[in-house]
Amino acid sequence: MDSIILNGIKLALAGPIELPLRWVGDDELLRQLLAAWMVIDERDIPFNPRLIGKPGVGKTTLGYAAAKRLGREVYLFQATMDTRPEDLIVTPVIGPDGSIQYAASSLVSAMIRGGVLILDEGNRMSEKAWASLAPLLDDRRYVESVITGLRIHAHREFRIVVTMNEDSSTFEVPEYIHSRLQPQLYIDFPEAGEELAILKENLPFAGSAILGYVVDFLQKGHAADEPYSVRDGINIARYALKMMAATQKEPRELLPLAVQRILGEDALRYLK
Repeated sequence: MDSIILNGIKLALAGPIELPLRWVGDDELLRQLLAAWMVIDERDIPFNPRLIGKPGVGKTTLGYAAAKRLGREVYLFQATMDTRPEDLIVTPVIGPDGSIQYAASSLVSAMIRGGVLILDEGNRMSEKAWASLAPLLDDRRYVESVITGLRIHAHREFRIVVTMNEDSSTFEVPEYIHSRLQPQLYIDFPEAGEELAILKENLPFAGSAILGYVVDFLQKGHAADEPYSVRDGINIARYALKMMAATQKEPRELLPLAVQRILGEDALRYLK
């Protein structure tokens, strides 16, 4: 594990992530995200964009793809309702010899190394957690660790993107944070052609018939404003394929069972 010494305090750094993700959606969204991260003058600073949409529409994938387009290391922090300020910054841990050591979060590790941080499901965090990030999200670009007394400045190449699900959140994001998370990029459900391309990307071993059935099902659900996502479609197709291998039945016979097992009885109406 890499480490760094700041003002005499040794911090163990988190490692970047590598995910098998490729953005297959709207290229315009990718361009808009990359533009938000641009710095066009030595006095300029990057935006801290937020990606908003229903669960499963590809917000994390978009952030990851944009970071990889820049050739940067990618770090991920999964926000939850019990995320504490120290979880976001520096956490004390017990070392092998019983001494207190300090572990930098994935966010702070990205700040130090000039990587990209995806703060996933940010609207799950409390205001206390968000308050600890306020100076990072404006032109100060630093965080302060109460535990170590360190003020940690972000590398000039550090970038952050926050994903937020468009559903009932555990906490309301405070207005002073909203104003720091700009621009807002909304990711909607994809059109049929894009949806088919995403399914093919994730299920290259699936036949065209079953993917066509799943896309038709998803598009009917979208038209009825159901929350069914491409992720749901991937799971439906994957389960149907496994059942095909186990029973030798046809996709059309097995799709209702897969839909029912993944999304429940009510979803069957969109197969008619």
